[in-house]
Amino acid sequence: MEKYWQAEDTRLIHFIGKDNIVFHCIIFPVMLHATGEYIVPDNVPANEFMNLEGDKMSTSRGWSIEMHEYLEDFPDKPDVLRYALLTNLPEAKDSEFTWKDFQAKNNNELVAIFGNFVNRAVVLTQKYFEGKVPPQKELNELYKKVLADLKEMPNKIAASIEAFRFREATANFIDLARVGNKYLAETEPWKLAKTDLDRVGTILNISLQIAASLSVVGEPFLPFTSGKLKSLLGVDALTWQQAGDANALKAGAPPRKHLVV
Repeated sequence: MEKYWQAEDTRLIHFIGKDNIVFHCIIFPVMLHATGEYIVPDNVPANEFMNLEGDKMSTSRGWSIEMHEYLEDFPDKPDVLRYALLTNLPEAKDSEFTWKDFQAKNNNELVAIFGNFVNRAVVLTQKYFEGKVPPQKELNELYKKVLADLKEMPNKIAASIEAFRFREATANFIDLARVGNKYLAETEPWKLAKTDLDRVGTILNISLQIAASLSVVGEPFLPFTSGKLKSLLGVDALTWQQAGDANALKAGAPPRKHLVV
């Protein structure tokens, strides 16, 4: 524990609720400084309150979401709750968690946007290219625009995380999945397959590059799902610095299996 509380090269961050601002910003740092042995917080991001279904959370009243109970009810959905909370963090004002919103975030965003995009990219690659990443051929303006969006997003997400704007970072992550979904909808590779398989290959190559980047930039938000996606695409060693690379997945590399979100 010494390296976390006493090492000069440690950056200590206190994440707190707004009711603890005075203690963590004044009293506790003074106590730490007075000892002469401990570093003081570099930053103290404070959130507002999150209510539950119209009422203030209270463990004493039993009005809360207990993690062990949630995981018993949803044993394969830890990332869904994490995502629902991240998109609704009370960073600037009080927010409210509802099970209806939880369901909507899962169905309308994680499944309909993120899961749908990755599944289509992989399934179409299996259908037309025996599951192997096809090569990129000629890039038109649409392809170049999508690749520019892909290149920009990791730095954008990282900047939001570094500034403790986690809602913004999560929104940028799902926006990258939206870029992929929109791209497939506009290019319609399932129609082009009858006349221009080279173009289909380029479309799917770019789609898989987006999916590979999603597997990396999604780790702070969906760690379990990101692990599955990395395994699916065979990019377990892909780093944040490599995310956004238009050639992170090499032509000929095979996705391993279908993804289940």
